[in-house]
Amino acid sequence: MAIVHVSGTRKRAKARATLRAGTGVIRVNKLRLDQYQPELYRQRILEPLMIAGDVSKKVNIDVTVEGGGINGQADAARCAISRALVQYDKDLEAPFLAYDRQLLVPDVRRKEPAKPGRHGQARAKRQKSYR
Repeated sequence: MAIVHVSGTRKRAKARATLRAGTGVIRVNKLRLDQYQPELYRQRILEPLMIAGDVSKKVNIDVTVEGGGINGQADAARCAISRALVQYDKDLEAPFLAYDRQLLVPDVRRKEPAKPGRHGQARAKRQKSYR
């Protein structure tokens, strides 16, 4: 079985996953998944592995995540793991899409840029005081 390299993104976070035959060890930034904190984001990363079932016990996955915040990183890792599992076993594509399309298709939304001549945020305007 060949080694599979894939990537996943969410907002500014980028994750690269490497899948190889193994015993079911999942690492995110060299940290085993069962040690990943906080619990909420660990559960989000585990979703594709739970859907894959026995297939996830036959492979080792190493994920490297950089950029963005903790939520974006968790979603990027989740996307990369899902894509790697689909390349390893094509039968997993339908269950992943049925559960959540974001597992395989990255979210293309980005932050709206701030406009010139306004205060900081993208849609913030000056207050009026004549009413």
